Amino acid sequence: MKSVYLDYNATTPVDPRVLERMLPYFTEKFGNASSNTHAYGWAAAEAVEQAREKTASLLGCSKDEIYFTSGSTEGINLALKGIFENYSEKGKHIISYQTEHKAVLDTLEYLKTNGAEISLLPVHRDGTIDLELLKNTLRKDTLMVAAMYANNETGVVFPAKEIGEICHRQEVFYFSDTTQAIGKLPLSVKDDNIDACVISAHKIYGPKGTGAVYFSRKKPRLSVAPQIHGGGHEKGLRSGTLNVPGIVALGEACTIAEQDLLTSAMSQSRLRTLLEQSLTVSGNVFINGSIKDRLCNTTNLMFKGIKSEDIIKKIRPVAVAAGSACTSAMQQPSHVLKAMGLSEEESYSSVRFSLGRFTTEEDINFTIEKVKNILSNH
Repeated sequence: MKSVYLDYNATTPVDPRVLERMLPYFTEKFGNASSNTHAYGWAAAEAVEQAREKTASLLGCSKDEIYFTSGSTEGINLALKGIFENYSEKGKHIISYQTEHKAVLDTLEYLKTNGAEISLLPVHRDGTIDLELLKNTLRKDTLMVAAMYANNETGVVFPAKEIGEICHRQEVFYFSDTTQAIGKLPLSVKDDNIDACVISAHKIYGPKGTGAVYFSRKKPRLSVAPQIHGGGHEKGLRSGTLNVPGIVALGEACTIAEQDLLTSAMSQSRLRTLLEQSLTVSGNVFINGSIKDRLCNTTNLMFKGIKSEDIIKKIRPVAVAAGSACTSAMQQPSHVLKAMGLSEEESYSSVRFSLGRFTTEEDINFTIEKVKNILSNH
């Protein structure tokens, strides 16, 4: 039976080119990158530094601003906790948004137990933000703004450059969760005034368990308190034996993403439009979120009067999601859609379709046919 994968925002398959690049580092090039007394270690260390350059190139920064992690969740914890710990004397007020990923919201909740004051700002019905509200919420003791680049559930893109400018005028740090945006949008942390951000390899056709965090070393020069101690790896910021195969894979995934970005984005945008236009014509299917400021690959559709769990069951073998993969086991309405003003019933009737590098027109037509059968029989 044909199966279709439209849950690329949850995870992506490893690109064959990435797999080919990483495989030797499991076997003949197995050295520890910290072993500096022999050729095995030197080869591993050189591969890590090459990957650091490739990762930095995709983000638009220098390689000495990249630190490798196990993924975005660890990077978020390192950034938010590490900045707060080092600069809380400067201020304990942090501004963020109700639609952030749970990795950010839960970390901020933890920081409250350490004395942080958190302002979670609302969003408009289409998921976009009010920059004037952000300006008016800034205080003399505001330390940081944590605002994601692109939402994982709706694809809505925030105005990063403008947020960064507002922050820097007040000498406030700007952290952005760029996990979903990287590889889908042309992104430069320097041009966008971002002081810290995170990425995860498995969102850009690399393996799970590898990621990177960027910390600005110039204007501002960020100093971050380590959260994992023992061995002084990654300039003492993130201890632990480096995952060389994963890091090599991340570097290769970044290079491919940079090369294929425009062609891939155009293809996914075209197929996403085909899906939306074919389904919303019924009059009972609506797009959640801005159709102007969003990722090329994501659409969150609300099916009036039909529960998302029914659609997900009946649409099989098409793989889609009701929300974030990180919270799908909790059986709660999406906090993102609720923050956008959708009712509980509307939230429970919404499905996320996220396309990717290997999505074909045949896949989309198959999906359209399956969904239309559900709509006609409802």
